Amino acid sequence: MQNYEALICEAEKELAPVFERLNAIETENTRRVLRAFQKHRVSARNFAPTTGYGYDDIGRDALSEIIAEVFGAEKALMRPQIASGTHALALCLYGMLRPGETLLSAAGKPYDTLEEVIGIAGEAGSGSLKDFGIGYKQVELKNGALNEEGILNAITPDVKLVLIQRSRGYDWRPSLSVDEIDRMIERIHAAHPGVNVMVDNCYGEFTGTHEPKADVFAGSLIKNPGGGLAPTGGYIAGRAECVDKIANRLTSPGIGAEVGSYAGGYQPFYQGFFLAPHIVGQALRVSCLFARVFEKLGYAVHPKYDDPRGDIIQAIRFEDAGKLIRFIQSIQMDSPVDAEAVPEPWDMPGYQDQVIMAAGTFVSGASIELSADAPIRPPYIAYLQGGLTYAHGRIALEGALQRMQEA
Repeated sequence: MQNYEALICEAEKELAPVFERLNAIETENTRRVLRAFQKHRVSARNFAPTTGYGYDDIGRDALSEIIAEVFGAEKALMRPQIASGTHALALCLYGMLRPGETLLSAAGKPYDTLEEVIGIAGEAGSGSLKDFGIGYKQVELKNGALNEEGILNAITPDVKLVLIQRSRGYDWRPSLSVDEIDRMIERIHAAHPGVNVMVDNCYGEFTGTHEPKADVFAGSLIKNPGGGLAPTGGYIAGRAECVDKIANRLTSPGIGAEVGSYAGGYQPFYQGFFLAPHIVGQALRVSCLFARVFEKLGYAVHPKYDDPRGDIIQAIRFEDAGKLIRFIQSIQMDSPVDAEAVPEPWDMPGYQDQVIMAAGTFVSGASIELSADAPIRPPYIAYLQGGLTYAHGRIALEGALQRMQEA
């Protein structure tokens, strides 16, 4: 039996300069969040629950303003009623596009759950963009990066919105850096002034010191920006004109962002957003540790432990369905919630392949908590993310290595 503790300790020594870099990012992001809280004079009254229409809900509105300021946007929409990242992105697409217009995906095929929203999968008549006469085309990545010339050439008069997915999703590719995304946005705006750019920002928030300068970007509060405490919700941020259009889609024209109460109270949303830079830092450390240890054991990993990171996801290629499933099941066994559950592949709504998920989380489906999932298809890649504490991730890694060896 191999002594994995020694292997992990060796990896941690090699990770010291990486962790030092992550500390600097965490400190800078925490400073920005703290200053925004102070500027907006956050107090206990911001945490109060509201009911009914939610007119003049100071908790909701102040946190939306804080998110806009921290993320460098003109305006933001934070709502507990946004059920997921896919829901936030769908609101953006339906709010920004009109019949006869076309959506261009600039990073290849988007994340699996958006396929039915767009209409490139699923049944006709479900209410997809395609059903409403909205077209779609995509430009593939070039050597793992945005194909800038290909994107510019693909923007025809009917293209009104360009979608850039920051995270790797279920692909074996690098996440896109904010600098790369911003450069592409500048080129699109210069060549095509009437075209808006939208960024799927899920899994990317606080992994660097600024967010994309897109016309609109969106994410989930049960991922990075919720800090593991937000019980639900999502956000949409960007230019005020774009956010207002999307608010009309969330509620209705004439009402927009003026309504939306939350009887549960906003304290966990505020506290989660305040903790988010630290929690994301913990999750990144966990991903780096898994990357280095599995690489030392001969597995292909993406990204490598010392690569720049634009999201919290760590991909590990197992090349074998059995090994993949055992790894996911082991992560579940070292979860604080539902540790006795045994994940199995299943037909999850919104996905084209069977998916297996380890999600022993306090907030259901929260991928900022230690979790792992994988589509059951060659080359059998596990996607690990999250970790509220580095110590938990380290324990789960040791457990996974031992159980895979015993199998």
